Amino acid sequence: MVKQFFLERIPHNAMKYDDFVNESIQRIQTVNFDLLDDVEKKNIETTKLNHHRSKRIDKTYKISGDLRELISEIHNPQLWMVITEDWCGDSAQNLPHIAKIAELNDMIALRIIERDKHPEIMDQYLTNGTRSIPILIAFDEEGNELFKWGPRPVKIQKMVNKWKEEGLPKSEWLEKLHLEYGRNRGKFFEEEFNKVIKNYLIEKNIESERVLC
Repeated sequence: MVKQFFLERIPHNAMKYDDFVNESIQRIQTVNFDLLDDVEKKNIETTKLNHHRSKRIDKTYKISGDLRELISEIHNPQLWMVITEDWCGDSAQNLPHIAKIAELNDMIALRIIERDKHPEIMDQYLTNGTRSIPILIAFDEEGNELFKWGPRPVKIQKMVNKWKEEGLPKSEWLEKLHLEYGRNRGKFFEEEFNKVIKNYLIEKNIESERVLC
């Protein structure tokens, strides 16, 4: 089904991954820290830390052979749209993986849009009623939704739920969250994304068989 924002051709200034990263770095380097409020200052500090996290992943992440093979089976153009913000810690830990995977196939165009500038799009992809990010949605050329993923691997989300149930303050469970991401090295993400792509390919093949019949 084609989403309304495709039909209406709502402009959203989507960015390539490198442009998203570079624009974020430029904003950090040029911002007048003294003019920011407390929330904005915290976001800038978090964004700086996120760049270190993403840079580490960019250098160390190796895509498995199984996932490479699955991605190679995508033969028609796709748009992978990621809704996110540069201050989002989960994005820093997952978006670099998505970017590297997208690079494997010329049929995939990865574009980033900023959540807070586009609530009309974000609100179509809420998680339990919240604007959680990052969210990846894949579309075909006509704007039909193919699959989606986000905002964090289910196994890691279960850990977060447990820490919250235990009453850990947000600052403490966030620290544990990023330690877990560091130890995991993208394994939970890739395991889950592998299933997402595999299920998409299975459904696509089933649909093709129906058309042939």
